[in-house]
Amino acid sequence: MDVTEVVDSTDLERHRIELTGYCYRMLGSGFEAEDAVQETFVRAWRTYDPGRGPLRPWLFHLATNICLDMLRGPQRRARAMDLVPDAIPGAGLGEPLPPNRWIQPIPDARVLDPAEVSVTRETIRLAFVAALQHLPPRQRAVLLLRDVLKWTAAETATLLGTSVTSVNSALQRARAKLPAIGAADAAVDEDLLARYVSAFERYDVAALVELLHEDATSSMPPFTWWLRGREHIRAVMLAADAPCDGSRLLPTRANGCPAFGQYLNGEPFALVVLDVGGGRITGVTTYLDPGLFPFFDLPMSFGDALRTGR
Repeated sequence: MDVTEVVDSTDLERHRIELTGYCYRMLGSGFEAEDAVQETFVRAWRTYDPGRGPLRPWLFHLATNICLDMLRGPQRRARAMDLVPDAIPGAGLGEPLPPNRWIQPIPDARVLDPAEVSVTRETIRLAFVAALQHLPPRQRAVLLLRDVLKWTAAETATLLGTSVTSVNSALQRARAKLPAIGAADAAVDEDLLARYVSAFERYDVAALVELLHEDATSSMPPFTWWLRGREHIRAVMLAADAPCDGSRLLPTRANGCPAFGQYLNGEPFALVVLDVGGGRITGVTTYLDPGLFPFFDLPMSFGDALRTGR
């Protein structure tokens, strides 16, 4: 039988968001996750047989194998704080690392269904995705299938071609290496974000620092340089001679967090992802990569945003 009579694009597309979220957590890159999902769909068109059972488990079987193949290299993706100690104000940025060394951000819309519960949102945070990369790939798959997607041990064992005992053992080891998955705060503090945008666009260092938690972190991929602590961040900003003065911000969402496209002189400059908690900003990750703008559906000039009312 021609498989196109069994599975069509509508059947596949209804699983895209869930599969992309799974592949993103496995791989740490939104671009690679979308490639993995596309390859999953291609293989499903060629291989799916209803006699094997429902389509969804088969798609995850294919996606898992594709991700495991993609993870055969020795290097893992990371955040700056996973690679080096925090910098002292005045230290140089150092040499940039290539894109395949970094946990990359991903738009919420590509991995979170509007009906998703907050615990699922927590599992796409940059810190959690980075922590996942410390696990061996098969342990990573087991943890995601069991604790994020809520598959049973038997279902997971069938998908991975192993035993329930092996799955339970891998899950126990994976959980021991990771913090417990909690529920993320779904509420958005709009007043905090409005104050951040106002202070950022005015380059008001005092107002910006006032919004930070005392132990806030700041990093700028592709550089491993990063800072910890409100006072260190203040010192660097005051000494930097306002390099981002005149920037404008456009809001978006990344990794379950508020984020902004930063435009300098009207041109794309960086994607800024904020971690927020307790009414303060606890982390700022500034991706110095204008190539992320199309991925987040951000216009390629601030003038375009003004013309379209973005």
